[in-house]
Amino acid sequence: QVQLVESGGGLVQAGGSLRLSCAASGLTFGTYVMGWFRQAPGKEREFVAVISRNAYSTDYTDSVKGRFTISRDNAKNTVYLQMNSLKSEDTAVYYCAAKRGYGSATRISEYDVWGQGTQVTVSS
Repeated sequence: QVQLVESGGGLVQAGGSLRLSCAASGLTFGTYVMGWFRQAPGKEREFVAVISRNAYSTDYTDSVKGRFTISRDNAKNTVYLQMNSLKSEDTAVYYCAAKRGYGSATRISEYDVWGQGTQVTVSS
């Protein structure tokens, strides 16, 4: 059974940090591009970050550049999202997603597998 399980969310004050993890099972992790998305209350799900299969390439939405870092450990079948200098507008449910093949995928429709999400709440 293919599964992505996010963890690491929680409540943090503005300016603080959190590290999200996403553990994958049931798939050959190194053959998937991995992405993070988020969905705030009343808003559409949006792209946050993506990392290539070999971790050589990353991309971020403009609002998190310089604050968030995506990384992966293929030996542990896990992708991470380090979030620093958090702002109230970062409050959302964060989802990891997996895309077979290559390419820097920023659209929801490009991804094949999704996790259930983890809540991040930033208090101002």
